Amino acid sequence: MELSSRSERLMGTTITVSIFHTLADEILAQCFEILRSYEHRFSANDASSELMEVNRQAGIAPVRVHPDLFELIALGTQHSQAKNSHLNIAIGPLVQTWRIGFSDARRPRQEEIDQALTKVDPQQIQLDPENHTVFLKRSGMKIDLGALAKGYSADLIGAFLKDQGITDALIDLGGNILTVGQHPIKQQPWRIGIQNPVEKRGQHLLVLSVKNKSIVTSGIYERHLEVDGQSFHHIFDSATGYPVETDLASITIISDRSVDGEIWTTRLFGESPTSILNIVESLPSMDTLLVSKSGKIAYTSGLQSYL
Repeated sequence: MELSSRSERLMGTTITVSIFHTLADEILAQCFEILRSYEHRFSANDASSELMEVNRQAGIAPVRVHPDLFELIALGTQHSQAKNSHLNIAIGPLVQTWRIGFSDARRPRQEEIDQALTKVDPQQIQLDPENHTVFLKRSGMKIDLGALAKGYSADLIGAFLKDQGITDALIDLGGNILTVGQHPIKQQPWRIGIQNPVEKRGQHLLVLSVKNKSIVTSGIYERHLEVDGQSFHHIFDSATGYPVETDLASITIISDRSVDGEIWTTRLFGESPTSILNIVESLPSMDTLLVSKSGKIAYTSGLQSYL
């Protein structure tokens, strides 16, 4: 037997799943069928997605959604409403105004930004856990789960693979990595390279050795809009309507669940490096690696065990 991999373009990125199993092809085909259903459920850009129906009914009526979508929105709402959080799943109107990462990206006029800012309050998300309904109380509101959906999907795929009896797997959702067990052939931890944000893609800053862990990196180097000599990245500040001002190029979180890595890389983007390190040190089973725009690195005490 050998390690079998399959890749597809989904969720705006290239997804690769690698497993070690006699029925690998069959299981991998199921994996991507499941991932396609998640993409359809969680997408803020597919007009027919379940999430888009929630957005269309903003200010009109609650929408009953699939339990997975409800759980993800509830988790995102909880962390968006937390004190000093930079994560905001209600940021959709701002994302759609700038469109960074899409072919029609542009720098909006100030009045467009101001208008979008009136519709990005996560406190206006109303959830009914009993009926699994979501209601956006203000007309024009839009939920965007782009900061969470890949991590949440990776965790669900990891659980699916374990249900199939697979003990070793690598799930790569465009740089969001979830490892199950270890490398089945080398019989050693999975070796995951961390992109050097100030170098071209594939240039690694360092390599981490991990088992049963997720590694999520969020950075300002991935998607850009260049206007009149100014560069704008895709991580927005809900207070200003502009990309977050930061000296950091990237934040990497190592955690048990991939969705937690997604949540905390976004919640913390905009904080000072010292503040980020202190917060992550206080969180159970979590570590972080910070890279500044100048290439300087800092990390939590537990990271040493992965080097």
